[in-house]
Amino acid sequence: MPSQNRKAVSVSVIYQRLAKAFGPQHWWPAKSPFEMMVGAILTQATNWRNVQRAISQLKQAQALSAEGLLRLPILRLQRLIRPAGYFRQKTQRLRAFTQWYIHRYGGRPSRMFQRPWQILRQELLALRGIGPETADCILLYAGQQPVFAVDAYTRRVFRRHGVIDGTATYETIQRLVMKAFGRGAMSGWTHSVSLYNEFHALLVAVGKRYCQRKNPDCDHCPLGDLPRKLTKEDG
Repeated sequence: MPSQNRKAVSVSVIYQRLAKAFGPQHWWPAKSPFEMMVGAILTQATNWRNVQRAISQLKQAQALSAEGLLRLPILRLQRLIRPAGYFRQKTQRLRAFTQWYIHRYGGRPSRMFQRPWQILRQELLALRGIGPETADCILLYAGQQPVFAVDAYTRRVFRRHGVIDGTATYETIQRLVMKAFGRGAMSGWTHSVSLYNEFHALLVAVGKRYCQRKNPDCDHCPLGDLPRKLTKEDG
């Protein structure tokens, strides 16, 4: 069997195991597309608990709308999002994104996500501080676009179980997943937004609970009996 097919099967097995172990994840936890997009920027280089604190403070300040966020003085915005870390950089990124969002799409997600997602993705990547993972989370969770978001948990789980090697690029991993779950790749499966949503969230769940960067708990992990390759850097 070609290695590409083996990889596709490995991806599907990982998904099925995690779905059975954890159940539906109901991601992204946000009440509006704009809140979700703000969260995607704030979650860069921090954990979700810190992002929740920052989001809560923005809500209390009635600043979780595009217009409300831009009305905030810069120093106050920095104070409100300080729990998410790198608050000066993230203030710049939030303001640049929000200004673009209003200027380009009138602050309306319905207009924004009418654009073909491939074109919109390039627009997002051209913005200050928006990388592939942030752009794809915005597309997937706020826009319900059929694109898989790759994060550090995805890379770690896939590397440890031999789906990828340590040199795999973001685009390589993304294509691998999207091909594995694409129409016709597996009987009865479709190129589904909900599938990408769930798989990304499930990989976060297993990464946080079992597949930590150091000293992973393979004995209790739902993937623990699958072939794996741990190195010295894994503790």
